[in-house]
Amino acid sequence: MKPGTPLLRTEAEGHAPEPDEMLMERFIGGDEGAFDALFERHAAQVHAYLRRMAGPVAADDLTQTTFLSVVRSRDRFRRGARFRSWLYAIASNAARDHARRARFEQPTEGGELPESPAESTLPDPALERTVQAALARLPHAQREAILLHRFEGMSFAEIAAVLGLSESAVKVRAHRGYVQLRQLLVPLGEET
Repeated sequence: MKPGTPLLRTEAEGHAPEPDEMLMERFIGGDEGAFDALFERHAAQVHAYLRRMAGPVAADDLTQTTFLSVVRSRDRFRRGARFRSWLYAIASNAARDHARRARFEQPTEGGELPESPAESTLPDPALERTVQAALARLPHAQREAILLHRFEGMSFAEIAAVLGLSESAVKVRAHRGYVQLRQLLVPLGEET
């Protein structure tokens, strides 16, 4: 496509938005505006995912790292691959690298995240903090599977593609994580 071609056709014009994969193809071809459209479309969701994975303090840097990796590795994007899965694989790797580096840091008391997320996914901020604290106590692999499944709405097949695992391995991680999460949240149910 030539420079100056509209990036996104809006539904108001009677057209569906341009698919991510087409935007990525244009970006690989040198259209920097296509990257801007991808960033605009996905940055908030990736940031929310990374905030849940690594905490609110690290989420900004990890989001930047993720999109910088998209730019640097754009030539490795496979034609026919789903962009969203590829993007979340990069974000998950950034979160894993951060977790490896942070292993030597002291966790907060009770395993809680340093602060609550700015945007709550639950209507009750206290409940949100409780759920986030419980998620933070899960092993990284289980937390990752639950966040991608429950909060990012990915299917187990999509998560398998993101993490480079079999679908059954992802289901096992998620199941074990959900079981442990329920156990951590049992006291919450007893209060009502």
